[in-house]
Amino acid sequence: MSTKAATETRVMNGADILVKSLVEHGVEVLFAYPGGCSMPMHQALTRFGDSLRTILPRHEQGGAFAAQGYARSTGKVGVVMATSGPGATNLVTAIADAKLDSIPMICITGQVPTAAIGSDAFQETPMVEVCRGITKHHYLVTKLSDLPRIMKEAFHIAQSGRPGPVLIDMPKDIQLGDLTDIDMDPPMDLPGYDPVPPTAPTETIRQIAAAIKLARRPVIYAGGGVILGGASEELREFINKTGIPTVTTIMGIGAVSPESEFSLDWLGMHGAAYANYAVRDCDLLIALGVRFDDRVTGKVEAFAKDAKIIHVDIDASELNKNKTAHIPVRGDVKPVLTELNKVVQKPEINEWRQHCTELKAKYPLQYDDKFDGILQQHAIKTLSDITADMDTYVSVGVGQHQMWAAQFFKFRRPRTFLSSSGLGTMGFGLPAAMGVQAALPNSLVIDIDGDGSFQMNVQELATCFCEELPVKVFLLNNQHLGMVVQWEDRFMDRNRAHTYLGPIHHEEAKGKSDADRFQYAEDRYPDFVQIAKGYGCGAATIREKKDLEGAIREMIAHKGPYLLDVQVPYQEHVLPMIPGGMTCDDMILS
Repeated sequence: MSTKAATETRVMNGADILVKSLVEHGVEVLFAYPGGCSMPMHQALTRFGDSLRTILPRHEQGGAFAAQGYARSTGKVGVVMATSGPGATNLVTAIADAKLDSIPMICITGQVPTAAIGSDAFQETPMVEVCRGITKHHYLVTKLSDLPRIMKEAFHIAQSGRPGPVLIDMPKDIQLGDLTDIDMDPPMDLPGYDPVPPTAPTETIRQIAAAIKLARRPVIYAGGGVILGGASEELREFINKTGIPTVTTIMGIGAVSPESEFSLDWLGMHGAAYANYAVRDCDLLIALGVRFDDRVTGKVEAFAKDAKIIHVDIDASELNKNKTAHIPVRGDVKPVLTELNKVVQKPEINEWRQHCTELKAKYPLQYDDKFDGILQQHAIKTLSDITADMDTYVSVGVGQHQMWAAQFFKFRRPRTFLSSSGLGTMGFGLPAAMGVQAALPNSLVIDIDGDGSFQMNVQELATCFCEELPVKVFLLNNQHLGMVVQWEDRFMDRNRAHTYLGPIHHEEAKGKSDADRFQYAEDRYPDFVQIAKGYGCGAATIREKKDLEGAIREMIAHKGPYLLDVQVPYQEHVLPMIPGGMTCDDMILS
């Protein structure tokens, strides 16, 4: 918003003030589902139609994940709106998801009139209390004159420092109340909020540079903070200057080109074996914008146990939280890397680089490419090859397909891979893709999904069709909750416990499984092609390997939304795998 005086002298109601504030903060698209306590805001949206596109999702959770897709792909604040009660609570999962992945999002909810709050009124829910632990900040607006300041603060908080979701709960009487002489750009009142850390002291930069110069087995460990902080170019410069082998987290995928000679791809439970082994053996770990998540570290005390640790993070609460750092730096990773690039010297690590190259050759990500059907890994690799030169964005659901997409699709740019990483929310893929497509209408947007995850928000196919969002759904359909099946196979004596998604009379519905590795579920349910066509989308199904490339090209060429149902076996496992709470020495490779 402009810093100049922006006082409105005409009478405006609260709903108009809110929507005008959205427009003045640069919001171009929001996702909103109406109801009784949010109707005044929807009426106001129609009065600003030329300035702000409102997309109607088919479920509030879908709208919130679409807002995330918008934010994750652009770096801008995503905005979602819902009514009170059930409409508002339907946002909760996506709010928690945004909090864990540090996504800038503003969630506006209708609320019963202030006089009715606390009376158990129809569709009343205390949203501030419900969301207190899963938002970066939250507001219940009780005074209309506070609204311009609250809106300004909400945008500032959502996108400054470590980003996150902000809730604004709007009672209906506040939406309908009138105000004159409105200052649309009031001063903020945020005592104690210090989102921008001071510049890292020169001495700290020198300490880091000295540690790098002395290291003989260094590894860079880069996370989502690099992408969120817009520091991918500075990271690539740092890698090229030092020649240090680099691993990323899933949230950091795209910060480093997979073709880089220094890239060791991503690490963790299902990350590359060579990435995990390199971190195990390193003597210096340079952690940039990461939080030492348990899916990365496994048994945390054994993670990089012989290494000196440098940890740079914008959020001071992350420093020394899960892993003690020898040089903890509260700092924005972009300026820290900018200063470090001025002074850092290339360490003498030729032997170490050669060792990492050999690890990469010895433990490649692989699959049985001789299988005459379509394995999930082959499907994703083929999709990656075909789209390599296109402006492609990929969202994923949660499960095996999510891990295989991270392993076998080549992401060369930041913000092109969208994954529910911290919360692991099934149903994320399709609505997130919808948000990306709304933000980037000329890009190719693909949801790589599994049939379990996809059905969690399948209704958003209607939004894609009605709002003219040509999202492509690449459905790896194995008729099972594949990741849970994998855990049953590995750790629970192959006992099936509600992981088959078809009719209950099927032999896979219960009991101990003796299915072989390439087993298909022959009793196909539901018919996803009919469902997609019922929503007005293009659709096809394939099972033969020879049909895969042509079907992908047909999907891409289709002008509107399209679903390609790829039938795959259900016994394939995501490997490597480090069992929960264990170390890379316990890694399952085959």
